[in-house]
Amino acid sequence: MNIGVISRRYATALLKYVTESGHGEQVYAQVKALLADPDTAPKPLCEDLQKFTALLVKNDRMPMVKLVFSSFLQQYEAQAGIHVARLKTAVDSPALQEKLQAFVREKIGGTVEFKTEVDPDLIGGFVLDVDGCRMDASVARQLDDIRKQWIEKNKRIV
Repeated sequence: MNIGVISRRYATALLKYVTESGHGEQVYAQVKALLADPDTAPKPLCEDLQKFTALLVKNDRMPMVKLVFSSFLQQYEAQAGIHVARLKTAVDSPALQEKLQAFVREKIGGTVEFKTEVDPDLIGGFVLDVDGCRMDASVARQLDDIRKQWIEKNKRIV
């Protein structure tokens, strides 16, 4: 049994169902909340999501509910033209976030959701991931590149 194929099929079925019912945004928001923190998810769930989870229970697919919901989010975002950008910075910098958000919105168009994270291991700079593309302007990566170049250069000497 291929769990990835099964989860995508269920996610596709949910996407088609909510698109036809017109409750896509509501289900998208609730699924996103469920994946983020199941304890703080909205209660009660909307009727479409209740019916879908009942179907998962009936077909004994609850062990893969996270995969189904993750796949649904990806498919819904692709259909709705929502782009998810992940910004990782060494320190919290609202000015940098605003500039990068404006840059991404200008280049991509459509709706862009920004998820930010602070990672002190970057030392400085930022890492921006959008639609499978990465812009890595972190000091940690630059230091790693220098270290690799130094090791490669010294291999030739010995």
